[in-house]
Amino acid sequence: MSSTVPSGHHQKYRKGFWTLAIAAAGVGAAFAGLRFSARAAAEPGGVVEKVPAAPPDAHVAAKTPVEAGRYIVMTAGCNDCHTPGYSFSNGQVAELDWLAGNPVGWYGPWGTTYASNLRLMVADMTEDAWVKMLHERHERPPMPWTAVNAMSEQDTRAIYQYIKSLGRHGQKMPEPLPAGTEPKTAYLSLIPQKPAAK
Repeated sequence: MSSTVPSGHHQKYRKGFWTLAIAAAGVGAAFAGLRFSARAAAEPGGVVEKVPAAPPDAHVAAKTPVEAGRYIVMTAGCNDCHTPGYSFSNGQVAELDWLAGNPVGWYGPWGTTYASNLRLMVADMTEDAWVKMLHERHERPPMPWTAVNAMSEQDTRAIYQYIKSLGRHGQKMPEPLPAGTEPKTAYLSLIPQKPAAK
């Protein structure tokens, strides 16, 4: 699948991108309160130490873990980044192609991130390793790691089982790039731009 945007769809693409970016920022901010709890007393100098909160004792209810995982994938925005064309086609991508990674990079001050092929990742790791990764990993934006870290263990296992049920598909995505390196692939810039003075 080509990673370039057709010339006649730039405005729609930009609008969809900013809608996704704003939504991701909102989700991250909302979960920040769930992820950290402040100690009751302030430390010397008025600094309040924040300690990680445990994952909530809550989970999605469904007939099977696979059905629960599918629901979470659909509602948590996993496809928006990990499935090419999903967010800009209102989800009109065959489920066969879901979560196979996206070769369009996310370019920012930290470098460039590529949404991983989760189909291959899950095929090559154990369920326990997946759960540990989702609860402990903190890496590059725009992945909302704070929100993912706050998921209950049951929900992380449901996601694994759903992705596993889809089977292997697609290719490995490009490796992330360090800060200051412009990608050679198509990419979306997350570097804030200041309008020129008039």
